[in-house]
Amino acid sequence: MCLAIPGKVVSISGDDPLTRMGKIDFSGVIKQASLAYVPEVNIGDYVIVHVGFALSKVDEDEAQKVFGYLKQIGELGELERESP
Repeated sequence: MCLAIPGKVVSISGDDPLTRMGKIDFSGVIKQASLAYVPEVNIGDYVIVHVGFALSKVDEDEAQKVFGYLKQIGELGELERESP
């Protein structure tokens, strides 16, 4: 299943808004994502990520709720299996 899920921005690289990348923490699993669609995002913000692109900001409470739901249905395991 392909879901857009929330993650916390832990680092940002690049100055050009179109090529800016971020390392995103998905409840302990770190992945890279493009920040081109969310130029206002800073380290510590939560974003919704789908297929390697951060699509929008989300507040921390909402992100934690989603992580709780994903744990309940066993979908966080897919993220862990995809980690390098």
